[in-house]
Amino acid sequence: MAGTENVFLRAKHRTFHGLGEDIEDGWTGPFYFIQAADPQLGLMKAWRQGDSKSGGDEWAEEVELTKQTVEAMNQLRPRPRFMVLCGDLVHAMPETTFRDAQERDLKTALEGTDPSIPLVFVSGNHDLGNTPTPTTVEQYCRTWGDDYFSFWVGGVLFLVLNSQLFYDASACPQFKEAQEKWLEELLSKVASSSAPKHIIVFQHIPLYIKNPDEEDNYFNLQMEVRQKLMDQFKRAGVKAVFSGHYHRNAGGCHDGLDMVVSSAIGCQLGEDPHGVRVVVVTADRVVHQYHSLERLQTGGMDEDLKKLLQA
Repeated sequence: MAGTENVFLRAKHRTFHGLGEDIEDGWTGPFYFIQAADPQLGLMKAWRQGDSKSGGDEWAEEVELTKQTVEAMNQLRPRPRFMVLCGDLVHAMPETTFRDAQERDLKTALEGTDPSIPLVFVSGNHDLGNTPTPTTVEQYCRTWGDDYFSFWVGGVLFLVLNSQLFYDASACPQFKEAQEKWLEELLSKVASSSAPKHIIVFQHIPLYIKNPDEEDNYFNLQMEVRQKLMDQFKRAGVKAVFSGHYHRNAGGCHDGLDMVVSSAIGCQLGEDPHGVRVVVVTADRVVHQYHSLERLQTGGMDEDLKKLLQA
């Protein structure tokens, strides 16, 4: 698949150097990437019918929106360094009726991605199941690549995390322990070496929706887990956490840690348009803006963001 096989190969290792052939652990100047979430093939019709717990027996709308995303991204100049899809790639849960067909059609919709734009995949609850098992995690990894890993681009360290292991790992506690050990060791190693310009995290479930002190609910991580991760990220100097899951734009900033919640390519649960987030990384800032697919396709990325790339 154009634009995907390279990142699949490198995602077979928990830590790899970059999305290209060269090591990119040194700052090379401003760049940008596309953050997207929740194409979730099959949800739109199911949601309209009030049956979101089903696997969704139709997903032509989501396929067209994904193709529109690819077309809009391919037109951008300069091109993004990569696009990350922050989970819920399809709606059908593991081992249910429409799962294989939805995954196949999503891969087909992404085939048009320009080969210069690697695709990075993040696991969501619909990709692993609300309570993941060793089997569902292994199935995901065979299809989309590792469920957690790190990579470097332009002197910035990116971490992809499996947030479902933070939410409910009761059926695979050994996987939760392995991810937490890996994360602690990686952040400790970064702290004791020459620091990256920034550290950015991708996960499906947000730490919080609007406020770090909000009550636990379906769309955020539990308070105890949330606080532990926030403390760990702040100690390590993580700049931002990007997520999806909420199907609306939300988030906040707390003690210098930006929590960015992006709405969906697919089904909208609020008033936001179908869209993606353009994220510009400069030497001292991570600046982002949500763009509707229509705006991105007809007008390109925001001019103020373009100017940051030229600084």
